[in-house]
Amino acid sequence: MLETRFKVVFLFAVLFAASLPIIAILRGTISTPFEAASTHSEEAVSGTASEASPEEPLPEELVVIPAGPFIRGTNQGGFDEQPERQIYLDEFLIDRYEVTNAQYAAFVKATGHRKSGPPSRYAKNPGRMRGVNQPAVYVSWEDAKAYCTWRGRRLPTEAEWEKAMRGTDGRLWPWGNVEMPGGANWARVDDGFDVAAPVGRVRSDVSPYGVMDGAGNVMEWVEDWYLEGAYAAASDRNPESPEYGTYKVLRGAGYTSSGSDLRITARSKMMADFRDETIGFRCAQSSVGKGRMSEGGKGEKIIENQSSRGSETRPK
Repeated sequence: MLETRFKVVFLFAVLFAASLPIIAILRGTISTPFEAASTHSEEAVSGTASEASPEEPLPEELVVIPAGPFIRGTNQGGFDEQPERQIYLDEFLIDRYEVTNAQYAAFVKATGHRKSGPPSRYAKNPGRMRGVNQPAVYVSWEDAKAYCTWRGRRLPTEAEWEKAMRGTDGRLWPWGNVEMPGGANWARVDDGFDVAAPVGRVRSDVSPYGVMDGAGNVMEWVEDWYLEGAYAAASDRNPESPEYGTYKVLRGAGYTSSGSDLRITARSKMMADFRDETIGFRCAQSSVGKGRMSEGGKGEKIIENQSSRGSETRPK
């Protein structure tokens, strides 16, 4: 009799254990510990943000990059950074800062374009990347291009991006030829920023023209298709993107970047539809008709060429 009861109890225990996955399906998907931690992190960030005084969105600024030659590439770098050559570019304008969450949200609201957000539910830091003045991330190359078009602009060419961040004298970092370990928001230094910093916050990461965050913070989409030997084949005047390719070029390092290969001349590549928390962008504009603005470009300020050590407005 006791043996029979034991068998019955054992059978019920087996049936209960076997039914647990079914119960879980009926109740819905259970978050993994990683996702649960991310959710708690987001709630904590939201609570902190609501208690603190709201941060004011930075005004949009365009910096004029004057016409003339500059040194593109370096013979000290990888094969795709060579040969080092003098290239001439016409005058153009470029955003002083990476496009922010506040600016991208205005674009989404006006156009109905998809929001900047992770393509995966396993995104690492979404709750810590939503500050109004943090760079807009989780945007594909197509998203970036659509935003710039809405503003009446375009993505910078790879050559324009490099000149705007490097100046004309062939320096390897925006601040000069001597590397500063804490010069930009990189992973290898404890700079107080676990993720992307609000744009313009790292004051040392500034180009000779006053363009911010070229060396670190987030990597940036540019217009060009990636070609390893592009520099050797390109024109020495206003070089254009290769006609086609598999990958789009990313320039600059990000807050997860480490190692010694963090020169401003370094080139990266990625599929055009890729989205990640380390990738953002900024827009550029040819100088012709620079006074025109699209609906998305109202209220911005154009800064004539002057040294980054000048008196122009900076974020506090």
